[in-house]
Amino acid sequence: MENTTNKVLLVSDDQSKSDHFREILQFINFETDVISINDFKSQNTVDEKYITVLLPFAKANVEHAVSCFCQSDSQPPYILYKDDSYTVKELCDKEEALLGAIETRPKYEHLIDLLHQAELFQVARQKEDGLKNKELFRSLVGSSAAMQKVRHLIKQVASSDASVLILGESGTGKEVVAQNIHNMSNRRHHPFVPVNCGAIPAELLESELFGHEKGAFTGAISARQGRFELAEGGTLFLDEIGDMPMNMQVKLLRVLQERTFERVGSSKTIKTNVRVVAATHRDLESMISKGEFREDLFYRLNVFPIEVPALRDRIEDLPLILNELVARMEKKQNVSVRFSAEAIKTLCQHNWSGNVRELANLVERMAIIHPFGLVELKDLPEKYLGDEEHSVSEDVERSISLAMMYGDSQSTQSNEFVLDENGINLKEHLQKVEIDLINQAMDLSDGVVAQAAKLLSLGRTTLVEKMKKYGISRNDG
Repeated sequence: MENTTNKVLLVSDDQSKSDHFREILQFINFETDVISINDFKSQNTVDEKYITVLLPFAKANVEHAVSCFCQSDSQPPYILYKDDSYTVKELCDKEEALLGAIETRPKYEHLIDLLHQAELFQVARQKEDGLKNKELFRSLVGSSAAMQKVRHLIKQVASSDASVLILGESGTGKEVVAQNIHNMSNRRHHPFVPVNCGAIPAELLESELFGHEKGAFTGAISARQGRFELAEGGTLFLDEIGDMPMNMQVKLLRVLQERTFERVGSSKTIKTNVRVVAATHRDLESMISKGEFREDLFYRLNVFPIEVPALRDRIEDLPLILNELVARMEKKQNVSVRFSAEAIKTLCQHNWSGNVRELANLVERMAIIHPFGLVELKDLPEKYLGDEEHSVSEDVERSISLAMMYGDSQSTQSNEFVLDENGINLKEHLQKVEIDLINQAMDLSDGVVAQAAKLLSLGRTTLVEKMKKYGISRNDG
């Protein structure tokens, strides 16, 4: 399988817009190259290394570019950055090449969703027909070095048949990593079969893995396939492999070595073509020294180890993970919730012993208590209220800023307004929105105007004038 890239070609003559989009794309782990409008119009093809092209210009300039896309199936899909002066239909009747259109200040969820769709298009062009599950890939969201390394390792090992051992604390998403390995592999057309070795009683685990014949034991009223047979041609995911009894470890080792097994109660040898991916939160090497885990099995499984970091070790990813969890809940459960910047900053100070699973549970709990509402600091459960004196890193501050701006976390607070029969004073309402966002930006930047202007994509002078207009105090930064 060819390696996929996540490069975006940005077409623009506007330096500020280019910098604005480059920063967003870099933050969510997409490399960006910028080309001028004239240079782009002079070439009729786009290098295959790009997964998508972002076309941020007006109708007059975009017509020729879109026409080229519509005439060729080899071009990557494109994303329009457009205003309201024209519709997509006016440009091209063939819309297959269009991923979507984004507004002047795009919602983070919308943009990242389009980018991941572009990744799927690229995979399809390489005859890997859309089977890289978008939701699973998105669940590995994060710009931290640790998560970038995990994504890189997944891409490296996916196309091979090597056994993979996924290590990490409970709740970090080890099964998600395993599913991504499968979905990016040549086995993706065949089943992905998970087995939790710690959740199945020891006396039933052999039958669960290898199947049994009718009458093999009390209650075996018919023959039954085991997980190895169900996963034929695909991937068998053995979760919590450290909880597997020693007698089963011997039998698993034989399958890995000989690629054969027998059902319980049968002497017929069955050949198997299954890739084994295992995971554990235990320290297997320590278990080996205590005689609790077979060393030979460990080396069979540990051909390619991937360690999934704990959430506390990549806390700068929490605001983006929060956005992903909310977006998924909106899609699946038709309910939503938003978190204030202060609440998110406090959550970033929590230890998260339960990792992403604990965060997901909190989001669901808050959505039940505050459906379609804004969760502020005072609304958080007491266990999540950290030390107010404790500060967070610049990476975390930046992550919160971008998550608030592009995850639409402030929408409940300021943007979502239902117009009733009494109407509103639109000018006053918009002023309140502007004041609120300026205050948020000033809070996030500790009162430094230059930094706040950056968060709002405004010039420093423009922001200073707005602050004078609204009587908002400032530092001289």
